[in-house]
Amino acid sequence: MASRLLWASRAASYLRISAFHRGLSTVIKDLKYADTHEWVKVDGASATIGITDHAQDHLGDVVYVELPEVGVTVAQGKNFGAVESVKATSDVNSPVSGEVVEVNSELVGSPGLVNGSPYENGWIIKVKMSDTGELNSLMDSNQYSKFCEEEDAKH
Repeated sequence: MASRLLWASRAASYLRISAFHRGLSTVIKDLKYADTHEWVKVDGASATIGITDHAQDHLGDVVYVELPEVGVTVAQGKNFGAVESVKATSDVNSPVSGEVVEVNSELVGSPGLVNGSPYENGWIIKVKMSDTGELNSLMDSNQYSKFCEEEDAKH
């Protein structure tokens, strides 16, 4: 059995897929990721931000999302809101600095969108970035996948 697992692990590594349970978390190729499990989708100077599939999977069913006000300034790595689930409450940090230009008001009545569609309907805020150079400090999809695997292995 151990030799089969080792073979599967090596094959998965070669094919760049995970052979171990990660809660079937999805990582989107064209996004950038923070080590606090937020994602950012960039469109020019605009950034859409949410929590990753990995984060929502670990949180469980989301029951409340605390949203900032439009017009407030967020800073990279600093808290701008929170996500409350049946298991825990988790701060949400901004992966980039800038001004909040839109919040996902759908989350007020349907916080479960964060679980069901973390990268599409479950986005949290949109920001007009003040420093696009900050994107260089974020992980790409491959780096984030590896980061999650290493983090899960510790627990």
